[in-house]
Amino acid sequence: MLCRRLGTVDFDSTFEAMKTFTASRTPDTEDEIWLLQHPPVYTQGLSGKPEHVLDPGEVPIIQIDRGGQVTYHGPGQWVAYVLYDLRRANVNVRQLVNLLEAALVQVLGEWGIEAYGDPDARGVYVDGCKIAALGLKVSKGRSYHGLSLNVDLDLSPFSGINPCGYEGLEVTSIATLMGSDCPDMDDVGEALLRHLEALLPAAD
Repeated sequence: MLCRRLGTVDFDSTFEAMKTFTASRTPDTEDEIWLLQHPPVYTQGLSGKPEHVLDPGEVPIIQIDRGGQVTYHGPGQWVAYVLYDLRRANVNVRQLVNLLEAALVQVLGEWGIEAYGDPDARGVYVDGCKIAALGLKVSKGRSYHGLSLNVDLDLSPFSGINPCGYEGLEVTSIATLMGSDCPDMDDVGEALLRHLEALLPAAD
């Protein structure tokens, strides 16, 4: 699996690049994970309802083709796009979601944060507060989009939406939980890549 560290990149061009990669890949194309951050942006999934956008202010809203409702991306949040051939690895969508949640739980556990996934409201939580979101698109057995993990970011834009379509859902971050002991962004990013690589089954 090839891990690409892309730095801070705009959402639109990355979205187009994911679609192009997925459409053009062959049965032999290596799976990839793109680790990056985005400038402030709200993304609205296929089933997204306008009423879940409360007060976006100057943050742009982009309609996209993943599942789920509206979420926020911004600096201080790691985004990992998982470009993965599910058919080749003999993994179904639910299993992939479970594996992504498990990787996030393991990453947070490295810093003593007890987190968990919720099968009724996908994502990863700490004491009822959402710390990581998931959203995938699968086309011809191949996934794109992926997950986001709140490390050390301004959480106030989440108040402009019902996060992931849940009114009143509180959102947290590693920095909120750990204060001055919050680990370095790069350390968290590398841990995320390491756990994703370890958990995602390779092709037969």
